[in-house]
Amino acid sequence: METSNPPSQGYGANLFGTLIAVVVGALFVYAGAVKVLDPVGFAGDIENYKMMPWPIGVRLAFYLPWLEILCGLALITRFLYRGGVLILTALMAVFVVATIVAKARGLDISCGCFGHASKYLSFAWHLALDFVLLGALLFLWRTPHESRAPE
Repeated sequence: METSNPPSQGYGANLFGTLIAVVVGALFVYAGAVKVLDPVGFAGDIENYKMMPWPIGVRLAFYLPWLEILCGLALITRFLYRGGVLILTALMAVFVVATIVAKARGLDISCGCFGHASKYLSFAWHLALDFVLLGALLFLWRTPHESRAPE
């Protein structure tokens, strides 16, 4: 079944949305892969937020990276696209709130989202990048797309 873009959406807008989806999807695949390679380190990063008991943080450290990878692949392949965008948007919103709360509580946190490359960024840069990603995900949610979801 073919879907067409609304009259106000041209080929360039569709191409831009696809490019954003691929870039955001690739970022989440990379971030998830980095965490999969060091789940204990990621569990420590979760523990630094001091928002949940250690056993729950460990479970999340083993589960969340795979969820990020699968949702990132959903954005790239357009298979189950809307579900991937929805889950990643919710994850980013929770992460942004948790980061702001942790900072307000005076905790010195390193999210470890992208491995060692992101550990040297300031809180302001982390927050700016998080809001850019959240904005891109909200853009993808509102943008028409062609999904390859099973019917």
